[in-house]
Amino acid sequence: MRLAAKTDANHTAVVQTLRAEGCTVVSTAAMAKGFPDLVVGIAGQTHLIEIKDGSKVPSAQALTPDQRIFIKDWQGSPVVIIRDCDMAKTWAQRIRETYERDSTGAKD
Repeated sequence: MRLAAKTDANHTAVVQTLRAEGCTVVSTAAMAKGFPDLVVGIAGQTHLIEIKDGSKVPSAQALTPDQRIFIKDWQGSPVVIIRDCDMAKTWAQRIRETYERDSTGAKD
């Protein structure tokens, strides 16, 4: 039986950053079988986010076999991999800007 979820050291900081950017965030890190760490709502959309600790060496940031299978088989929007707070902030701003541009009909 799984007793506690293992989260990356930056998990809480990434969640706080996304919330500060106006996202609703539910941590799903306790789920098993490769399910991503977060379910995030922003601009009327739902996204799945996997958090990796960008301060670790690349090999320590690798997806687990279960995560690779989940991401490969997932039929929704692509799972987003976030490695630090700057990346989380940039991602949220890009999603919001795309939504605002698309909803007003403006073209680049």
